[in-house]
Amino acid sequence: MYAQMVETGLKKVQTSDDMSAEEREFQARIDAGVKIEAKDWMPDAYRKTLIRQISQHAHSEIVGQLPEGNWVTRAPTLKRKSILLAKIQDEAGHGLYLYSAAETLGVSRDELLAALHSGKAKYSSIFNYPTLSWADMGAIGWLVDGSAIINQIPLCRCSYGPYSRAMIRVCKEESFHARQGYDIMMALSKGTPEQKAMAQDALNRWWWPSLMMFGPSDAASVNSAQSAQWRIKLFSNDELRQRMVDQTVPQAEYLGLTIPDPDLKWNEEKGGYDFGEIDWEEFHQVLKGNGPCNKERLRTRVKAWDDGEWFRDALVAYADKQQAKQAAA
Repeated sequence: MYAQMVETGLKKVQTSDDMSAEEREFQARIDAGVKIEAKDWMPDAYRKTLIRQISQHAHSEIVGQLPEGNWVTRAPTLKRKSILLAKIQDEAGHGLYLYSAAETLGVSRDELLAALHSGKAKYSSIFNYPTLSWADMGAIGWLVDGSAIINQIPLCRCSYGPYSRAMIRVCKEESFHARQGYDIMMALSKGTPEQKAMAQDALNRWWWPSLMMFGPSDAASVNSAQSAQWRIKLFSNDELRQRMVDQTVPQAEYLGLTIPDPDLKWNEEKGGYDFGEIDWEEFHQVLKGNGPCNKERLRTRVKAWDDGEWFRDALVAYADKQQAKQAAA
Protein backbone atom coordinates (compact mmCIF):
# COMPACT_ATOMS: atom_id res chain seq x y z
CA MET A 1 0.00 0.00 0.00
CA TYR A 2 1.24 3.49 -0.78
CA ALA A 3 -0.98 5.15 1.85
CA GLN A 4 0.60 6.31 5.11
CA MET A 5 -0.91 7.50 8.41
CA VAL A 6 -4.54 7.36 7.23
CA GLU A 7 -6.89 9.20 9.59
CA THR A 8 -10.08 7.45 10.70
CA GLY A 9 -11.56 10.53 12.39
CA LEU A 10 -12.07 8.56 15.64
CA LYS A 11 -10.33 9.31 18.93
CA LYS A 12 -10.45 5.72 20.18
CA VAL A 13 -11.12 2.23 18.86
CA GLN A 14 -14.85 1.53 18.92
CA THR A 15 -16.19 -1.10 21.27
CA SER A 16 -19.61 -2.72 21.09
CA ASP A 17 -20.87 -0.25 23.71
CA ASP A 18 -19.84 2.67 21.49
CA MET A 19 -21.72 1.35 18.47
CA SER A 20 -25.28 1.83 17.31
CA ALA A 21 -27.33 -1.24 16.37
CA GLU A 22 -26.47 -0.64 12.71
CA GLU A 23 -22.77 -0.36 13.50
CA ARG A 24 -22.83 -3.60 15.50
CA GLU A 25 -24.50 -5.40 12.62
CA PHE A 26 -21.95 -3.89 10.23
CA GLN A 27 -19.01 -5.03 12.40
CA ALA A 28 -20.53 -8.50 12.71
CA ARG A 29 -20.56 -8.82 8.90
CA ILE A 30 -16.91 -7.82 8.75
CA ASP A 31 -16.01 -10.25 11.53
CA ALA A 32 -17.77 -12.99 9.58
CA GLY A 33 -15.66 -12.25 6.51
CA VAL A 34 -18.49 -10.78 4.44
CA LYS A 35 -17.39 -8.18 1.87
CA ILE A 36 -18.89 -4.71 2.16
CA GLU A 37 -20.15 -3.46 -1.19
CA ALA A 38 -20.75 0.07 -2.46
CA LYS A 39 -24.52 0.08 -1.89
CA ASP A 40 -24.33 -1.48 1.57
CA TRP A 41 -24.84 0.65 4.66
CA MET A 42 -21.55 1.65 6.28
CA PRO A 43 -20.50 4.06 9.05
CA ASP A 44 -19.38 7.49 7.87
CA ALA A 45 -15.98 7.00 9.51
CA TYR A 46 -15.44 3.74 7.59
CA ARG A 47 -16.39 5.43 4.30
CA LYS A 48 -14.13 8.45 4.93
CA THR A 49 -11.22 6.25 5.99
CA LEU A 50 -11.52 4.23 2.78
CA ILE A 51 -11.69 7.38 0.67
CA ARG A 52 -8.53 8.71 2.34
CA GLN A 53 -6.67 5.43 2.00
CA ILE A 54 -7.71 4.55 -1.56
CA SER A 55 -7.15 8.09 -2.83
CA GLN A 56 -3.67 8.26 -1.23
CA HIS A 57 -2.93 4.93 -2.88
CA ALA A 58 -4.20 6.17 -6.27
CA HIS A 59 -2.27 9.46 -6.02
CA SER A 60 0.90 7.51 -5.23
CA GLU A 61 0.50 5.37 -8.32
CA ILE A 62 0.13 8.48 -10.50
CA VAL A 63 2.95 10.50 -8.93
CA GLY A 64 5.06 7.33 -8.87
CA GLN A 65 5.31 7.49 -12.65
CA LEU A 66 7.34 10.71 -12.48
CA PRO A 67 10.66 9.43 -11.05
CA GLU A 68 10.69 6.64 -13.65
CA GLY A 69 9.51 8.71 -16.60
CA ASN A 70 12.71 10.70 -16.22
CA TRP A 71 14.69 7.63 -17.36
CA VAL A 72 12.71 6.34 -20.35
CA THR A 73 14.85 8.16 -22.91
CA ARG A 74 18.06 7.28 -21.06
CA ALA A 75 17.51 3.54 -20.54
CA PRO A 76 20.59 1.65 -21.78
CA THR A 77 18.87 -0.57 -24.38
CA LEU A 78 15.68 -0.64 -26.45
CA LYS A 79 14.50 -3.64 -24.41
CA ARG A 80 14.98 -1.74 -21.15
CA LYS A 81 13.08 1.25 -22.59
CA SER A 82 10.11 -0.89 -23.60
CA ILE A 83 10.01 -2.66 -20.22
CA LEU A 84 10.14 0.64 -18.34
CA LEU A 85 7.39 2.10 -20.54
CA ALA A 86 5.23 -0.96 -19.85
CA LYS A 87 5.79 -0.52 -16.13
CA ILE A 88 4.86 3.18 -16.21
CA GLN A 89 1.72 2.28 -18.18
CA ASP A 90 0.83 -0.23 -15.48
CA GLU A 91 1.14 2.47 -12.80
CA ALA A 92 -1.33 4.66 -14.72
CA GLY A 93 -3.71 1.69 -14.85
CA HIS A 94 -3.36 1.12 -11.11
CA GLY A 95 -4.33 4.74 -10.51
CA LEU A 96 -7.38 4.24 -12.75
CA TYR A 97 -8.51 1.12 -10.87
CA LEU A 98 -8.12 2.86 -7.53
CA TYR A 99 -9.81 6.13 -8.48
CA SER A 100 -12.70 4.01 -9.79
CA ALA A 101 -12.85 2.13 -6.47
CA ALA A 102 -12.88 5.43 -4.57
CA GLU A 103 -15.71 6.74 -6.76
CA THR A 104 -17.94 3.90 -5.56
CA LEU A 105 -17.82 5.59 -2.13
CA GLY A 106 -19.53 8.74 -3.45
CA VAL A 107 -16.55 10.98 -4.20
CA SER A 108 -15.77 12.20 -7.71
CA ARG A 109 -12.43 11.79 -9.45
CA ASP A 110 -12.28 15.55 -10.02
CA GLU A 111 -12.53 16.12 -6.26
CA LEU A 112 -9.73 13.64 -5.59
CA LEU A 113 -7.43 15.16 -8.19
CA ALA A 114 -8.19 18.69 -7.02
CA ALA A 115 -7.11 17.69 -3.52
CA LEU A 116 -3.87 16.23 -4.89
CA HIS A 117 -3.05 19.25 -7.05
CA SER A 118 -3.75 21.71 -4.24
CA GLY A 119 -1.39 19.85 -1.92
CA LYS A 120 -4.21 18.93 0.46
CA ALA A 121 -4.05 15.20 -0.32
CA LYS A 122 -0.95 13.14 0.40
CA TYR A 123 0.86 10.46 -1.54
CA SER A 124 3.63 8.08 -0.48
CA SER A 125 6.77 9.73 0.89
CA ILE A 126 8.94 7.40 -1.22
CA PHE A 127 8.22 9.32 -4.44
CA ASN A 128 9.79 12.51 -3.14
CA TYR A 129 13.33 11.22 -3.58
CA PRO A 130 15.40 11.86 -6.74
CA THR A 131 16.42 9.21 -9.29
CA LEU A 132 20.09 9.98 -9.88
CA SER A 133 21.22 7.00 -11.95
CA TRP A 134 19.89 4.09 -14.02
CA ALA A 135 20.47 1.86 -10.99
CA ASP A 136 17.68 3.76 -9.25
CA MET A 137 15.23 2.13 -11.67
CA GLY A 138 16.45 -1.20 -10.33
CA ALA A 139 16.30 -0.11 -6.70
CA ILE A 140 12.76 1.25 -7.10
CA GLY A 141 11.51 -1.96 -8.68
CA TRP A 142 13.31 -4.20 -6.21
CA LEU A 143 12.81 -2.26 -2.96
CA VAL A 144 9.85 0.06 -3.50
CA ASP A 145 7.64 -2.27 -5.55
CA GLY A 146 8.83 -5.20 -3.43
CA SER A 147 7.62 -3.35 -0.33
CA ALA A 148 4.38 -2.46 -2.11
CA ILE A 149 3.67 -6.13 -2.81
CA ILE A 150 4.18 -7.04 0.86
CA ASN A 151 1.81 -4.25 1.81
CA GLN A 152 -0.78 -4.81 -0.90
CA ILE A 153 -1.28 -8.57 -1.01
CA PRO A 154 -3.25 -8.48 2.28
CA LEU A 155 -5.47 -5.79 0.75
CA CYS A 156 -6.80 -8.42 -1.67
CA ARG A 157 -8.61 -9.73 1.44
CA CYS A 158 -9.69 -6.39 2.89
CA SER A 159 -13.32 -5.84 3.86
CA TYR A 160 -14.33 -3.45 1.06
CA GLY A 161 -15.16 -5.40 -2.08
CA PRO A 162 -14.29 -2.91 -4.85
CA TYR A 163 -10.90 -2.18 -3.25
CA SER A 164 -10.02 -5.82 -2.63
CA ARG A 165 -10.91 -6.83 -6.21
CA ALA A 166 -8.91 -3.97 -7.72
CA MET A 167 -5.88 -5.07 -5.72
CA ILE A 168 -5.82 -8.57 -7.23
CA ARG A 169 -4.72 -7.29 -10.64
CA VAL A 170 -2.53 -4.57 -9.13
CA CYS A 171 -0.56 -7.15 -7.14
CA LYS A 172 -0.01 -9.36 -10.19
CA GLU A 173 1.47 -6.43 -12.07
CA GLU A 174 3.54 -5.27 -9.09
CA SER A 175 5.17 -8.70 -9.09
CA PHE A 176 6.39 -7.99 -12.63
CA HIS A 177 7.72 -4.62 -11.47
CA ALA A 178 9.71 -6.15 -8.64
CA ARG A 179 11.22 -8.75 -10.98
CA GLN A 180 12.12 -6.01 -13.45
CA GLY A 181 13.92 -4.06 -10.74
CA TYR A 182 15.81 -7.05 -9.41
CA ASP A 183 16.86 -7.98 -12.95
CA ILE A 184 18.40 -4.52 -13.39
CA MET A 185 20.24 -4.82 -10.08
CA MET A 186 21.50 -8.28 -10.99
CA ALA A 187 22.83 -7.09 -14.36
CA LEU A 188 24.64 -4.20 -12.71
CA SER A 189 26.01 -6.37 -9.88
CA LYS A 190 27.47 -8.82 -12.41
CA GLY A 191 28.86 -6.00 -14.58
CA THR A 192 31.92 -3.82 -14.26
CA PRO A 193 33.16 -2.55 -10.87
CA GLU A 194 31.69 0.85 -11.76
CA GLN A 195 28.28 -0.70 -12.48
CA LYS A 196 28.29 -2.66 -9.23
CA ALA A 197 29.24 0.52 -7.37
CA MET A 198 26.26 2.23 -9.02
CA ALA A 199 23.96 -0.54 -7.77
CA GLN A 200 25.38 -0.26 -4.25
CA ASP A 201 24.92 3.51 -4.27
CA ALA A 202 21.27 3.12 -5.28
CA LEU A 203 20.72 0.58 -2.49
CA ASN A 204 22.34 2.94 0.01
CA ARG A 205 20.01 5.78 -0.95
CA TRP A 206 16.72 3.82 -1.26
CA TRP A 207 17.00 1.37 1.65
CA TRP A 208 15.82 3.61 4.48
CA PRO A 209 13.10 5.45 2.53
CA SER A 210 11.76 2.01 1.52
CA LEU A 211 11.49 1.00 5.19
CA MET A 212 9.68 4.26 5.90
CA MET A 213 7.04 3.34 3.30
CA PHE A 214 5.24 1.17 5.86
CA GLY A 215 4.74 4.16 8.15
CA PRO A 216 5.72 4.54 11.82
CA SER A 217 5.14 1.89 14.45
CA ASP A 218 1.39 1.61 14.93
CA ALA A 219 1.38 -0.19 18.29
CA ALA A 220 -0.26 2.82 19.95
CA SER A 221 -2.12 4.20 16.92
CA VAL A 222 -5.88 4.54 17.13
CA ASN A 223 -6.08 4.91 13.36
CA SER A 224 -4.26 1.64 12.66
CA ALA A 225 -6.14 -0.25 15.36
CA GLN A 226 -9.51 0.94 14.08
CA SER A 227 -8.58 0.15 10.48
CA ALA A 228 -7.58 -3.33 11.65
CA GLN A 229 -10.96 -3.77 13.37
CA TRP A 230 -12.68 -2.85 10.12
CA ARG A 231 -10.31 -5.17 8.21
CA ILE A 232 -9.19 -2.30 6.00
CA LYS A 233 -5.76 -3.12 7.39
CA LEU A 234 -4.80 -6.73 8.14
CA PHE A 235 -1.25 -6.45 9.52
CA SER A 236 0.62 -3.83 11.51
CA ASN A 237 3.24 -1.54 9.99
CA ASP A 238 5.97 -3.24 12.02
CA GLU A 239 4.93 -6.73 10.93
CA LEU A 240 5.01 -5.73 7.26
CA ARG A 241 8.33 -3.89 7.63
CA GLN A 242 9.88 -6.96 9.27
CA ARG A 243 8.71 -9.11 6.34
CA MET A 244 10.34 -6.70 3.94
CA VAL A 245 13.68 -6.81 5.76
CA ASP A 246 13.65 -10.61 6.12
CA GLN A 247 12.82 -11.03 2.41
CA THR A 248 15.29 -8.49 1.07
CA VAL A 249 18.49 -9.20 3.03
CA PRO A 250 19.10 -12.64 1.40
CA GLN A 251 18.40 -11.09 -2.00
CA ALA A 252 21.03 -8.41 -1.38
CA GLU A 253 23.51 -11.07 -0.29
CA TYR A 254 22.89 -12.98 -3.52
CA LEU A 255 23.65 -9.81 -5.48
CA GLY A 256 26.83 -9.29 -3.50
CA LEU A 257 25.54 -5.94 -2.18
CA THR A 258 25.64 -4.65 1.39
CA ILE A 259 22.58 -3.38 3.25
CA PRO A 260 23.53 0.09 4.59
CA ASP A 261 22.74 -0.75 8.22
CA PRO A 262 25.56 -1.51 10.68
CA ASP A 263 23.02 -2.78 13.23
CA LEU A 264 21.56 -5.41 10.87
CA LYS A 265 21.97 -8.93 12.24
CA TRP A 266 20.14 -12.25 12.30
CA ASN A 267 18.12 -12.93 15.46
CA GLU A 268 17.83 -16.68 15.86
CA GLU A 269 15.29 -16.41 18.64
CA LYS A 270 12.72 -14.47 16.62
CA GLY A 271 13.69 -16.04 13.30
CA GLY A 272 14.23 -12.71 11.60
CA TYR A 273 16.63 -9.82 11.29
CA ASP A 274 17.15 -7.05 13.82
CA PHE A 275 17.78 -3.72 12.14
CA GLY A 276 18.72 -0.16 13.05
CA GLU A 277 16.56 2.78 14.05
CA ILE A 278 14.76 4.63 11.25
CA ASP A 279 15.11 8.40 11.03
CA TRP A 280 11.46 9.27 11.64
CA GLU A 281 12.20 12.99 11.62
CA GLU A 282 13.16 12.67 7.95
CA PHE A 283 9.94 10.73 7.29
CA HIS A 284 7.74 13.41 8.86
CA GLN A 285 9.59 16.21 7.09
CA VAL A 286 9.02 14.54 3.71
CA LEU A 287 5.32 14.04 4.52
CA LYS A 288 5.07 17.73 5.41
CA GLY A 289 6.35 18.66 1.96
CA ASN A 290 10.00 19.25 2.82
CA GLY A 291 11.52 16.29 0.98
CA PRO A 292 14.10 16.58 -1.81
CA CYS A 293 11.51 16.50 -4.62
CA ASN A 294 8.11 17.36 -3.10
CA LYS A 295 7.71 20.68 -4.89
CA GLU A 296 9.09 19.34 -8.16
CA ARG A 297 6.77 16.33 -8.19
CA LEU A 298 3.64 18.37 -7.50
CA ARG A 299 4.61 21.09 -9.97
CA THR A 300 5.20 18.51 -12.72
CA ARG A 301 1.93 16.76 -11.98
CA VAL A 302 -0.11 19.99 -12.04
CA LYS A 303 1.55 21.11 -15.30
CA ALA A 304 0.69 17.78 -16.95
CA TRP A 305 -2.92 18.18 -15.82
CA ASP A 306 -3.16 21.74 -17.12
CA ASP A 307 -1.48 20.88 -20.43
CA GLY A 308 -4.00 18.08 -20.98
CA GLU A 309 -7.08 20.22 -20.43
CA TRP A 310 -7.72 20.70 -24.18
CA PHE A 311 -7.74 16.95 -24.70
CA ARG A 312 -10.18 16.31 -21.85
CA ASP A 313 -12.45 19.03 -23.22
CA ALA A 314 -12.30 17.43 -26.68
CA LEU A 315 -13.27 14.03 -25.24
CA VAL A 316 -16.26 15.55 -23.44
CA ALA A 317 -17.34 17.45 -26.56
CA TYR A 318 -17.14 14.28 -28.66
CA ALA A 319 -19.12 12.29 -26.07
CA ASP A 320 -21.79 15.01 -25.96
CA LYS A 321 -21.99 15.02 -29.77
CA GLN A 322 -22.42 11.24 -29.90
CA GLN A 323 -25.08 11.36 -27.20
CA ALA A 324 -26.98 14.05 -29.11
CA LYS A 325 -26.88 11.95 -32.29
CA GLN A 326 -28.24 8.93 -30.43
CA ALA A 327 -31.02 11.05 -28.88
CA ALA A 328 -31.97 12.44 -32.30
CA ALA A 329 -32.10 8.96 -33.80
